[in-house]
Amino acid sequence: METQVSNNRNKQQIVFAVMFFVILIAGIFYVKWWPYYGKAITAASTHSVGDSIIAGVGAKSAGVSLQTGYTFTITYFLSVWKALAAAIIVGSLVQVLIPVRWVRRYLGGTKLRNTMIGTLMGVPTMMCTCCSAPVTIGLSKSKASVNSIMAFFLANPLLNPATLIFMGLVLGWKFTFFRLIFGIAMVIVIATLVGKLAGQKKVAVPDGVDFDPTEEDPESLLKRWWKAFYTLIIDSIPAYVVIVFLLGTFEGVLFPAIQGGLSSGALAILLFALVGTIFVIPTAGEIPIIQALMALGLTGGPTAALLMTLPAVSIVSLALLKPVLSWKSLGVTAALVFAFGLLAGVVGAFVL
Repeated sequence: METQVSNNRNKQQIVFAVMFFVILIAGIFYVKWWPYYGKAITAASTHSVGDSIIAGVGAKSAGVSLQTGYTFTITYFLSVWKALAAAIIVGSLVQVLIPVRWVRRYLGGTKLRNTMIGTLMGVPTMMCTCCSAPVTIGLSKSKASVNSIMAFFLANPLLNPATLIFMGLVLGWKFTFFRLIFGIAMVIVIATLVGKLAGQKKVAVPDGVDFDPTEEDPESLLKRWWKAFYTLIIDSIPAYVVIVFLLGTFEGVLFPAIQGGLSSGALAILLFALVGTIFVIPTAGEIPIIQALMALGLTGGPTAALLMTLPAVSIVSLALLKPVLSWKSLGVTAALVFAFGLLAGVVGAFVL
């Protein structure tokens, strides 16, 4: 009898897992894979992926503007809302359709293997860090370790294969190789260090307790999914909107006109590494920004700093992870991204 119950439970878990992956693949195909296929065709013929989300970036310094903040917020959310909706759905479903012991087995450890699995999981989903944040939170609540979720979180934007292709077609393939090499290093090193410095070193599982979110009662399953879903919305959307608006309001200060030596040198590398760590963009949004700045004379050093920091994190994406990471972990993440931006700027001054 006990064996039959166990078999039925295993079958149920497999059914739930299949449901999850069908929804995941359908969602990614709709919001990422298919649109990016068309975008790649366009980029190959036009050598462009569209206009910069920051109007007149580098050409003028608009200062502080509430109107600019409003315009930026609307433009940004029109770019990401589909991916964000899909991410919230996936981030909530992973908490109720995937057995926690499965997540713990592959993503619950602190070894390099777990970091690599998290990295590989982040490559095909191809989200910006703001959109990957809900999924990252869902994995964390399902007992994934800090290094695993951080690897997933950073791999999404830094190792996005579509962005790498767009970058080669628009900016040149040396930018793609530079981003790939530095991106791999950033994901593995930052995820490993943040994991080691995090307060919780490993997933604590009491003896005899089998974490398993799946239950036979469909009503209970639906209730738990709805709780996970609206919790992600409440934890994400209000702060998301407010911080994006503030960044848009100050974009004229964060991205000043390239003049007075700001197009090259150590100060420019420092500035753009810092701005890249703070500012928020949609997927591949760094490409038209860098393209516009290079047309105005931005040199290889600050370009490389922006290339690595702008997609990696932002104040917004880090704030979204607060439900599952400490301020210490978030601060270390931002500091390491900034440090890699400086290193990339120094190297980029010679190779880009």
